[in-house]
Parts: sequence; C-alpha cells; structure tokens
Amino acid sequence: MRVWMTSVLRRLHSAPRWAVFAGGAAIALVALIGVRIVGAEAGTSEKPKVAAPAPDANAIELTDGQLQLVAVGPVIEREFPLEREAVGNIDFNEDMAAQVFPPYQGRIAQLYAKIGDAVQRGQALFTIESPDLIQADSSLIAAAGVLELTTHALERAKQLYDLQGIAEKDLQQAISDQQTAEGAFKAARDAVALFGKTPAEIDRIVTSRTIDPFLVVPSPLTGRITSRTAAPGDFVQPGNAPAPYSVADISRIWMNASVSESDMPLVRKGQAVRVTVMALPGRVFDGEISIVGAAVDPQVHRGLVRAEIADAKHELLPGMFASFTIVTGNPVHAAAVPPDAVVRQGDGTMTIWVTPDRHHFTRRAVTVGLQSPGYDEIVQGARAGETVVTKGAIFLDNLLNGGES
Repeated sequence: MRVWMTSVLRRLHSAPRWAVFAGGAAIALVALIGVRIVGAEAGTSEKPKVAAPAPDANAIELTDGQLQLVAVGPVIEREFPLEREAVGNIDFNEDMAAQVFPPYQGRIAQLYAKIGDAVQRGQALFTIESPDLIQADSSLIAAAGVLELTTHALERAKQLYDLQGIAEKDLQQAISDQQTAEGAFKAARDAVALFGKTPAEIDRIVTSRTIDPFLVVPSPLTGRITSRTAAPGDFVQPGNAPAPYSVADISRIWMNASVSESDMPLVRKGQAVRVTVMALPGRVFDGEISIVGAAVDPQVHRGLVRAEIADAKHELLPGMFASFTIVTGNPVHAAAVPPDAVVRQGDGTMTIWVTPDRHHFTRRAVTVGLQSPGYDEIVQGARAGETVVTKGAIFLDNLLNGGES
C-alpha cells in the first residue's frame, strides 16, 4: 500500500488543480479504509479465546421416555416425633403382688381358689390344721376355766369376809387370784385372735369348750390367683417356698423394657410410653415410665426401663413379648422427603436428585436426620418447596454412572 500511495502522489503533482483536489480526497478515503482494515485485523488477532464451560459431573438430562421411570415431588415440612424404640416383656406389678404363706405351720385342710380366680382382699384361700392354734385354743379354754373358778372363789370369799368367816388376807388373796386369772384369760384370747379368729369365734370356743384347729388363710389383696402349688394334706410352713398361693393385682401391670446403652441418657421418669404386643395386633397401650435403671448390663449393653400400664380388661398377660416406643422429647418440624428419594453412595454420603424444570436433574449431597414412617428428615442440603425425585433416584444414579441408558 505504501508504494501505491507514492505513485499516486507523483501523478497528482503533474495533474491539473481540480484533479489534485479530487485525487487528494480519494487518497484520504482509501487511507481511512486501510486504517480501519488494519485495526480490525489487529483487534481480531489480540482478542482472547473463551473456553467452553465444563459439563456438571452431577447433572443429567432425561429423555421423554426416561422421564416415565421417575416420579418427582416437593420437599415438604413435616413433624418428626422424638422417640426411641425398645423391646421387653410384660410382668406383674410386684408392688401389688404377694406370695401367700400361712402365718403358722400346719397341714392344709381345704382349698377354696384356683389359678385365674378373681379374689377380694380378706377372702379365704385355704385352711390349715395348725398345732399352734390347737395349743392356743387349749390355753384359752384352760384360762377361761381358771377365771371362772377364781371368780366364784372371790364371790365366796367376799361373803365369808362379810360374815367374818375369813381373815382379810384370805380375801385379798382371792382378789389377787381372780385378777391373775382374768389377765391370763385376756392374753389367751389375744393369742387366739392372732390366728385370725374373730371375737365371735373366740366366744364360741370359750362357751363350748371346743377346740377349733382350723386356721383360715385369707388373700392379702384384691386381684387374681396367679399360681397355686398347694394340695389338701400338704404340710406348709411360713416362708417355706413355694408359697401355696400367689395373688396379684393385674389392673395395673409392668412393662420391663431393655433399652440400648446409647438411648439410656435420653430416658427420664414420667415420659410417655406406647406398648404393642404380638398377641393383640393394632392395639396400643399407653403408660408412663416409673423407674429408670441405675446400671447397664455390661454383657448386652442395655439398661432396664420400667413403666406402669393400665389394663382394666386384663388383656396383657405377664411374659408376653412387647415392643415399646418411648417419647423422649417434643416433636421436631423439619424438611422431609420419602425414603426412596435418598440414595446412599459407596462412601456413605446421602444424596438426592433436585430438578428445576422436571427435565434436568442435579445430584446433591444431603444430611439425613430423624426417620418416621414414610419420611426422612433432611437436616442440610434441601429446603421445603424444592422439587426432588421421589421415585427412581437409583435409576438416575445408574444413568449418571453409565450403568443404564
């Protein structure tokens, strides 16, 4: 271009004036165009190249056919109860259960109750023929005879003293003998009463001078007969196991739960408990924790937690296997997704698939917290209202990893 410009200038020098002006204008126009072309070439050569964005390694796009294999839904806000599960068994309320022994040794004469019978407090369970009662009856009859004798002697002594038939010391002796006999008689009555004899029965023994050898053993509480080991003719003694009868009040019974060591610090007295048993499917019994064990079994790393359960209909039988749900705190409100929405990766990470348009999907790591039937709590990684895959999340994982097409 520089050589061409030189040639043009030489020609303009020898040309007429009007041609000089026209030629100068043409040169200026050409120069301007040249400058723009050169500038454009320079700008093009210096502009930096922009690299294409790298594809997201956790994102995929589904075809219409693939979309038929997944379901999506929103992350919802849900209430998660703070509960712990445990297993155990039903047992008698030992505070309202008793083994019934006779207060004295003897031979069983008659039985009045069978296993399963409902009994009232004070109701006769069995009778024994007690040699101790026989001795007490004999002492009472003898004391009654002595009292009667000394009473008559005192009356005669008073009459003779009035007639000056005896000395005063003889009267005093008669009075002393009668008082001693009266005290012995009262002691004998009390001794017989200890065997459970009523005042009317004691009076009958005294009046008829007949020994009543049979001791009635009553129920110490209202409840149901839970065991009977006695038979007529058996010789029984106080505290000599097995007890002839066992009685328990089964209107309120115990549940003994075996709680894992990690859950023991969360359990407190007074917390609510829901109990279910295999024998009564669909039934739930409500109770309250009354005792939390002070130690953990080092062999199984579990502790005892006990609750009282009302069972007015006597449907729960001691020994039944039971499942327990212990409410350890107030419910928590949090974001939640169905369990099928969460995928556990090989490294233990939990993920979900999020979609903004139901066509493009992105895998996102989340933190899963509490679990309840049908839902998992999302502690971190998703918020309520976001749209996620609720069914087919594993299918998307396989697509991303190249396992399916």
